[in-house]
Amino acid sequence: MKTIHKVFFVWEFDKEERWLNEMAAKGQLLTDVGFCRYVFEDGEPGVYQYRLELLEDAPSSPEGHSYIRFLEDTGAEQVGTLLRWVYFRKRTEDGPFDLFSDFDSRIAHLRRMLVMLTPILPLMICSSVLQFHNLGSWVGIVTGAVGLLVTYGIVRIILKIRRLQKERAISEG
Repeated sequence: MKTIHKVFFVWEFDKEERWLNEMAAKGQLLTDVGFCRYVFEDGEPGVYQYRLELLEDAPSSPEGHSYIRFLEDTGAEQVGTLLRWVYFRKRTEDGPFDLFSDFDSRIAHLRRMLVMLTPILPLMICSSVLQFHNLGSWVGIVTGAVGLLVTYGIVRIILKIRRLQKERAISEG
């Protein structure tokens, strides 16, 4: 077993997915996840493909559980969960492994991320403004920085959605 601590932001889920698949190609198979924590075991290189999904409902809810069961019926295996994120893997020999088969499902996934991030922004801005009178207050600085980071993430997600909408329009046109 090997534990790696690594930070990925919500809007970097595709980067996180690529990294997990690169690790799998080297024979490092994901067995558990936590906050900025990934646990791997040695295995045969290239056996699994990994995918991540932010579910609409908690994985432990009846709806989340039903969806996970559906994916397991297709040969996918749940490796771990973190809040509403679910980490899946599927054997490479079973063919391509995609959770989002069309533009609309990919856009819906990105919108779920926006719904998760957007309420955080006003909280960070209000907290930062309230702390502004204490010039140099570390709370104000931290919340302001988090607010900027969340704003950056929201913009990145919106740009991804717009790109997918353009691609959809071109493919339908």
